[in-house]
Amino acid sequence: MLVLNLACEAGHAFEGWFASATDFESQQERGLLSCPLCNSATVRRMPSAPRLNLSSAAEPKGVKGAKGTMAAEAAKAGGARVAETPPSLPSGTSLPEGVPPIAIELQKQVMQAVRTLMAKTEDVGDRFATEARRIHYGEAEERGIRGRATPDEARELADEGIDIVALPVPDALKDPLQ
Repeated sequence: MLVLNLACEAGHAFEGWFASATDFESQQERGLLSCPLCNSATVRRMPSAPRLNLSSAAEPKGVKGAKGTMAAEAAKAGGARVAETPPSLPSGTSLPEGVPPIAIELQKQVMQAVRTLMAKTEDVGDRFATEARRIHYGEAEERGIRGRATPDEARELADEGIDIVALPVPDALKDPLQ
């Protein structure tokens, strides 16, 4: 597996996992790459020291379970997978021009907060308004829920005194990567 540092036109930095450099180029030409935060299809490769993750390679000392990593899963799936860039960038990597280092750290924190929210809430989909009312009026057990509501449904919930928060979730977090 080839791990590349990528960035979108908005400066969001992330990694892409590819079978080869040709695989990256092919996916880019076909418009299959997009930013996991803003869904921008304008993705460019950032300068970096290439890293190869080989599932047949020995585990690094002190690291257990390397075979269960996202790289191994991506190799099985045969396609690209994305993961947020860690706050300390690999040697030889530079931030997109004009992006302060704090932006990478903030991006990481936002992604982690959204992941935590998604892990601790139930996705009720288009039934969000109905389920929020059931919980508010004691007809269903109190729990954290998430889903979709139209602007009209959101206004109606607010008029009934039901507090909700609109949170756009990046497409990359809607489905598991592994």
